[in-house]
Amino acid sequence: MKLCMFSPKDLGLERGWPGRIDGDRVVQLAAQTLQSFFTGGGDAREHADYALADVVLRAPVLHPPSVRIFGRDGDFVFANPASIHGPEEVVHVPHGASGIVPVMRLAAIVGADQRIGGYTLMNDWDAPELSGAKAVDFAISLGPIVVTPDELQLEEVDFDELVAHAGANSRLLPGDVISAPGGSRKELLSPGDTGEVSMPPFGALRNRVVQLGSATS
Repeated sequence: MKLCMFSPKDLGLERGWPGRIDGDRVVQLAAQTLQSFFTGGGDAREHADYALADVVLRAPVLHPPSVRIFGRDGDFVFANPASIHGPEEVVHVPHGASGIVPVMRLAAIVGADQRIGGYTLMNDWDAPELSGAKAVDFAISLGPIVVTPDELQLEEVDFDELVAHAGANSRLLPGDVISAPGGSRKELLSPGDTGEVSMPPFGALRNRVVQLGSATS
């Protein structure tokens, strides 16, 4: 399945509703979030359906319990779960930086029983003029959709191994985000630019870049 969090354009819902994408329509699912949808076994009643053109896609997980970014050494670092942005949302250039770099990654969202609920795109924004954790803890974009494992086979990344390592001697919760190693870095963007990362079958994850404190933010 292709899943999302969405809200009709005429409703200002920060988190939105879970939905199943069917062609150019999105069908509302009877769950509070995608985390609860996964926890319920991936089965929920369906409500009204909407044209995709009439909805706003939101971050698939707005408040993840944790975010882990894996490196090429097979280990991970924790990222800031309070920095999540959804598609088309403004991303601010942090103080001390003149621009930011989009870094495209593949990410898995943990579902029920510490198993993968689905995959999505991540833009792991980087401010190269800053040092240490502050270069990366200001923004992470997720979306625009989530594709379940039954529909997507990722041969280039062993996410099962990453999830197993992340969950060793710990407990993964529905909504935890786990990013694959690597990452494709783009060019430095300045305020006023639009950052985009894209990959089939996820589509394009776009965000407008604005200087922190700008009147247009």
